[in-house]
Amino acid sequence: MNYKMRIATMLADQIDGFIQLVQQNYENKHKTYIENPDKWYQVKLLIEEFKFQLNASELRRINRFSWNEKYTILLVDDVQKGLDVIEEYVVKNYDELFILTGRLHTLRSFCTSLKKDEV
Repeated sequence: MNYKMRIATMLADQIDGFIQLVQQNYENKHKTYIENPDKWYQVKLLIEEFKFQLNASELRRINRFSWNEKYTILLVDDVQKGLDVIEEYVVKNYDELFILTGRLHTLRSFCTSLKKDEV
């Protein structure tokens, strides 16, 4: 398995983990420290708007058996567009959403490493 294929698969796993983190914090809003669940709901809507789940599934599917650079880079670009918007929202609402900064940094690092050697 090509190392880029592994990175694409790990990115898909990280996207799934990010979606789960947001979903769990939103669903357990009464059991956690969250004061304003609407901010978490907004992140959840952004995740849906930028089709993170679909992008993660596609990344995993197309890189299962062979490296498909062009399509992978297109998907990574879509993810990065969503990350830009979500990151901006998290920065504006840092007091409520600070816990997402680590995940966003991880996702951004995976995206960068996939595009680093792009020709």
